Amino acid sequence: MAEISENELPANARALWLKSLTAVQMNNTEYAVSLLQAVLKDAPGFLEARKILRKCAIQLTGLGNKKKGIFGMSGGGMAIMKIASQAKKDPASALPLIEKELEKDPINEQANDLLFDLALKLDLPKTAAFALETIRNFAPENTKLLHKLAEFYLSNNDPSHAVEVYNDIIKQTPLDSAAIKGAKDSSARASMQKQKWDENTSARDLMRNISQTEELEQASRTGLTKEQLEARRDKAIEKYNADSNNLAAVKDLANIYEQLEDWANAHTFFHWAHSLSHGDIALANKAAVMRDQALEHELKMLEEALAADPDNVELQDQLAASRAARLRDQVIEAQQRMEQNPTDPQLRFELGKALYRSGDFTGAIPHLQQATRNPHIRTRVLLMLGRTFRAKNMHDLAIKQLSDALADLHVMDGTKKEVLYEKGQIHHEMGDKTAALDSFKQIYEVDYGYRDVAQRVESSYAND
Repeated sequence: MAEISENELPANARALWLKSLTAVQMNNTEYAVSLLQAVLKDAPGFLEARKILRKCAIQLTGLGNKKKGIFGMSGGGMAIMKIASQAKKDPASALPLIEKELEKDPINEQANDLLFDLALKLDLPKTAAFALETIRNFAPENTKLLHKLAEFYLSNNDPSHAVEVYNDIIKQTPLDSAAIKGAKDSSARASMQKQKWDENTSARDLMRNISQTEELEQASRTGLTKEQLEARRDKAIEKYNADSNNLAAVKDLANIYEQLEDWANAHTFFHWAHSLSHGDIALANKAAVMRDQALEHELKMLEEALAADPDNVELQDQLAASRAARLRDQVIEAQQRMEQNPTDPQLRFELGKALYRSGDFTGAIPHLQQATRNPHIRTRVLLMLGRTFRAKNMHDLAIKQLSDALADLHVMDGTKKEVLYEKGQIHHEMGDKTAALDSFKQIYEVDYGYRDVAQRVESSYAND
């Protein structure tokens, strides 16, 4: 099986394709879906039809309709498992079946993962990429599938796209060491591709590049003693002093400082490496991680010093100033990321959280409201919105956000307990003891040890 273009469509499929385009233009979406399903049945390698079918399905179902079933499984889980079983025997016959499931739930993670596997078996690499790109766009918190997509790009000699995926993973989990390393390695491979080395490259140049690569790999190996790392650091500093614009030398020095856990210097040199690289996003993210580590270390040292000398006013002031500086820094970083991609609800959520933590509750609200568009983070966003309105003493609006969140939560998991507890606290502050007790009782019935709900519930009976 092969992927084909519109010009390669068989006559019957081409006629259906043209009709489907007309139906889309006329906003007759349901009819377009039926036509596109027929096109793909005759021409499963026609990716353009699959892309438009997915857009139509998203329009018909609405992203807000995506619900999780029991055990965290997306809706249709049993049906998809049956299709997966059939796919082992006949992958081609399973394609139309999986498209039927995706018609009902176009951003179903399990179904798109299966489509990826089927497409690879059928030698449809672009279709496989499209399946996991759907997850990347609509469920970016599923970093397991994003790792799978990045590895796919690397295996297909497409490091530039792999870098983009790894950077999206880092947005979700900034300390994901595999993603950080993947972004770094992919960026290096992409740079090598961009240089377009050819047969005219001299043997001496090749040997020099190989030597530099081996030396960098040797410098980045773990398991070295502190003395060995410091020796490598001193050698790297000599190279850096000889040419401070040598990107390889700067990255080498930055990596050594990271291994030495000298976070401040690691941040300085990763930041300089990012400047020299003309905007390598992986290096920017690495610099941000090192900055966070440096701030964490500074705060930890101040907290330990203050614990040993609790009456030291100077240390108290330093700790307060450091905490405030960190909050400001987080807001600035979140603002910059959001400005690079203002339509990304996840980035809006991160900025809203940073503003909330810094005490700018009014500034947080519009970003959190926009973040509710992503159904995969909607309940967490509503919880944060509820807390933000509570901080502004707008208790009725806070209750409304938390009630909306509860409507989407069907299993008593950690998130639902957190929402119920927050709601109970707000009811208590409003003087509505009956509603507050109702929230706490729902938690008490399933988790006796959750925070102080046992004391709250049992004391209400004692007071009676």
